[in-house]
Formats: sequence, structure tokens, C-alpha cells
Amino acid sequence: MTQGVRLIRDVGLAPTEYAYAAVTDVPVRAVWAAGACPLDADGVTVCPGDVAGQTHQVMRNLADALAAAGAALTDLTKTTVYVASSDRADLATAWKVYREHMDGHDVPSTLLGVTVLGYTGQLVEVEAVAVLPLP
Repeated sequence: MTQGVRLIRDVGLAPTEYAYAAVTDVPVRAVWAAGACPLDADGVTVCPGDVAGQTHQVMRNLADALAAAGAALTDLTKTTVYVASSDRADLATAWKVYREHMDGHDVPSTLLGVTVLGYTGQLVEVEAVAVLPLP
């Protein structure tokens, strides 16, 4: 977890696998990441029809985008996970893989089933916000 960011969990609400809020009381640099997609280096959608495979690629791409901005998955303060499916099992699969990559960093997150995503064959996308302390 980023120094200066406090994750809010126990607020009298139902227990969840993620924090309900993230708070920072120090000056920070913010990073807004566009939705990470399951694309390879050539721009091709990987793992057609495979929610887990696409989620792994999405999380690798998100980690790479954050690294380019000087951040890491552990600096995330909010994520939104989109799954192009109305089947809760697909959402659970994407969430399980997402949580593996987050390695216990349980930031506030929203998981949504949506009708369609932008790329042909795309099933998963994750957008995120990270904060880092100012140097």
C-alpha cells in the first residue's frame, strides 16, 4: 500500500474482499489509467472466449502501464473491472484472477457485467486510479 493512503474497511457494512474507500491526507501524484484491455503487443485480442486468460493479460497490461507512469498495482486506490457477460460465473472468474494479481491489495473496486467492450472478442477490461506520494 502507498505511504499516506489508508484503506477503509470496517465501517459497519458487510464484510467484503475489498476496502470500501481509500483516503489520503498527504500531497500526492495521481495516475488515471485508461481501461487495460486483453491485447498483445501487436494489438490482437488474446485468449478469445477465455475470461481468465484475458484477465491475466489485462492485469499484466495494467501493471505495465502503471510502471511506465512510475506506479505499481500496490499504488492503486480505485479500480473498475468490466466483464462482457451476464453470467455471474464469468464475473467471479475475472474477479478471482484480478485478486491474484492484486496480491492482497484490496482497494475499493467495482465489478460489472456489461453487454459489450470495445475490441472484437474482448471480454475483460480494468480501469484504475493510483496515487503516489510526492517526491
